[in-house]
Amino acid sequence: MSATLLNPMLPPIEVEVDERAARRALMAQIARLEGDSAALRLPSGAPPDAGRAEPAPARRATPRLLSLAELEDARDRLADRIGAAQRAAGERAEREEQARILREEMLLDPVEYRWVRVTNADIGEPGCLDWHVRPRFGLLGMLMRWWRLVISSGCP
Repeated sequence: MSATLLNPMLPPIEVEVDERAARRALMAQIARLEGDSAALRLPSGAPPDAGRAEPAPARRATPRLLSLAELEDARDRLADRIGAAQRAAGERAEREEQARILREEMLLDPVEYRWVRVTNADIGEPGCLDWHVRPRFGLLGMLMRWWRLVISSGCP
């Protein structure tokens, strides 16, 4: 509460804001967030636009000093973008782990995973291998339940 509400007879208190200190703190936060943003690496299997930054706003013709509100807005947008990238990386890691588990289960019991295919892209590894459960000896193998896991290069 301000002093004028507590005692209307007192003159209002003027608080001086040290804009330089606030600006330095905001610039340090933005620099740290930009470093964090640069540290986030995109895997080779990520879509091409996954790490693309949002387009820069239209610039004025002359240089100017950003206000504190504009600096706070830039910091908040950068923090939101980093948070979204980290969430996406966590979700991608979870999907890759599930695909690795599926691949292990396919190796142990191919009959339960008929026609299932897992590729290197699914598990986040380089190359173009794929693991595919197929019947041995075609139609006869299907009828006799002779299923096997085939590892193929998948490359043209």
